[in-house]
Amino acid sequence: MKSYLAAAIQMTSVPDLEKNLAQAEELIDLAARQGAELVGLPENFSFMGEEKEKLVQAEAIAQKTEAFLKTMAQRYQLTILGGGFPVPVAGTDKVYNTALLLDPNGQELQRYHKVHLFDVNVPDGNTYRESSTVMAGQELPSIYHSQTLGNIGLSVCYDVRFPELYRHLADKGVDVIFVPAAFTAFTGKDHWQVLLQARAIENTCYVIAPAQTGLNYARRQTHGHAMIIDPWGAILADAGEKPGVAIAEIKPSRIEQVRRQMPSLQHRVFA
Repeated sequence: MKSYLAAAIQMTSVPDLEKNLAQAEELIDLAARQGAELVGLPENFSFMGEEKEKLVQAEAIAQKTEAFLKTMAQRYQLTILGGGFPVPVAGTDKVYNTALLLDPNGQELQRYHKVHLFDVNVPDGNTYRESSTVMAGQELPSIYHSQTLGNIGLSVCYDVRFPELYRHLADKGVDVIFVPAAFTAFTGKDHWQVLLQARAIENTCYVIAPAQTGLNYARRQTHGHAMIIDPWGAILADAGEKPGVAIAEIKPSRIEQVRRQMPSLQHRVFA
């Protein structure tokens, strides 16, 4: 593993596939021009709209999104994460919320179907039932072992509230965890940053958290603050509340330093 720049992209995605892909391309280009080698796009980056509308367009969204990610990886010679988009589940009327990691040749490295679905009555009056259109993944995410970028683990949004998933990744030797999200504005203001810091601190690894921000559609407002956090819990980059890019250096020496100073993973009693 070497030191390199990573980017967490922040978008305001809407119910318009082509518009979203154009916005994503601009921000990927920005990240690449700043030297990023590992780039993450947020959950719902290619489409964010009503659930019924998403289902109707799911096949087209899936096909165009995968083709787009492959093109971006190849054009900019990046390892890129599409942080969450709908992929139809054969024989059902549902989709998987899918995160896809591709190498600079456009080859698939990891595919993860979001396990924890957001079925919540938020105190701001909004109700979310992700399970109405999404089928939960049945497998914990695996690790992609890269000699240059380190051991990379995937998760999506609501997963961040379930530390056992991240401890599983830590047991597999993870160095960098992606948490692409579309966190609600109401919950994000209190929980987003502290949960990301907790996942980084307890597993002594970097966390890269691409995010949605602003008003996406109807009453759906997202928190923003795409972040990159180091293994000590320090916030290295924060994209704020507007579309943009959070960029920071990922250093293997920092991971080693923190794990020497705080060897908590070696002190576990209940494994």
